[in-house]
Amino acid sequence: MVVAECGGHRGSTPWDRARELARGLGERWGCPIGVLPSASALGGRLADDLRALVGSPSFDASAMDGYAVRGMGPWRPVGVRLAGVPVSEVCLAEGEAVEIATGALVPKGTEAVLPYEGATVVKDRIHGEVERGRHVRWSGEEIAPGESVLPAGTEVTPAVLGLAAALGHDLLRVRMPRVEVLVTGDEIAVEGLPGAGVVRDAIGPMLDGVVAWAGGCAVRTRHLGDVREELSAALADAEADVVVVCGSSSKGPADHLRTVLREAGAEVVVDGVDCRPGHPQLLAHSDDTVFVGLPGNPNAALVASLTLLVPLLAGMLGRTEPTAGAGRMPLAGEVRGRPGRTSLVAVRLGPEGAVPVGHDRPASLWGAALAEAYAVVPPEGPGEDVELLRLPRPPYDR
Repeated sequence: MVVAECGGHRGSTPWDRARELARGLGERWGCPIGVLPSASALGGRLADDLRALVGSPSFDASAMDGYAVRGMGPWRPVGVRLAGVPVSEVCLAEGEAVEIATGALVPKGTEAVLPYEGATVVKDRIHGEVERGRHVRWSGEEIAPGESVLPAGTEVTPAVLGLAAALGHDLLRVRMPRVEVLVTGDEIAVEGLPGAGVVRDAIGPMLDGVVAWAGGCAVRTRHLGDVREELSAALADAEADVVVVCGSSSKGPADHLRTVLREAGAEVVVDGVDCRPGHPQLLAHSDDTVFVGLPGNPNAALVASLTLLVPLLAGMLGRTEPTAGAGRMPLAGEVRGRPGRTSLVAVRLGPEGAVPVGHDRPASLWGAALAEAYAVVPPEGPGEDVELLRLPRPPYDR
């Protein structure tokens, strides 16, 4: 087992250095390729160029409600076509027209579509002026079949998912870290009202969103008791790229993660971080799996996930960390530094600066739920301004 770098507390790592180590491990580790249903690939990175399986448009379609016509008119109506309704194939002759809906397949021989607003119907003839080729979406005019439209490495956004579907893709080959979450604790309940000595699991539901926000795929969440053999079996059974263990990361009698990792021959990269909340966190790896240990208190676990898990996943994907972008800002109020430790303070952002929202005990997510960011207060104090760490937003706001 490799000894982690030392910081302000024995055996622990300074907060900013821990984030660097986590990202560096992710960059070296990389991310395997998986084949996923398109809707499950949001946030991943394309493993291959995205190519058109069909053209766009895939057939000659009307761009307007009106009349598909051939020749210069007036035109004799010979039928009606609606979008999505099967039709027998016909070819328009000179001077013929078919009434047509937007998106419907135009008949062979169509030279233009005359919109309703430009048409006048007199007896059995349609009159109007058309420009050859107008108001028809010609097959492949935007994207030809087989054309490469996005390069490998492109982040899969909602627009990319829509484009892939339009081009005929049901599955996508993507780089997206698979993450399994193990929530430990005999006192944890997963539903209903907790009784005396029991608490509801707040970390499991939270981490699904954190993982998705960071570009990973949470494949499974399991709940375990405080039994070493149970944790050892769960780690051995995991099939994800990253396994997150919540609780069991401290050094109490029910905290078995370090022992289990040592017995498995895992290499420890970070063993404790000089921050508050979230000091008892852990980053380690075996030959094929990365392990992230988070504290059992929910707010401490959230801070730890932004310290180790999010930089790790961002490094694996080669993307900017989603916590970035909030910049720096003066910190309002009286906030002091803690010797030897970085403090993460939940804040709202406004004209007066970053304003602490309070309610930030390690076991409470109330402050984080009210906040937009964590203010990063170094051990020596906030100074003129502080770094801001964006709090997780919904998966579509990455």
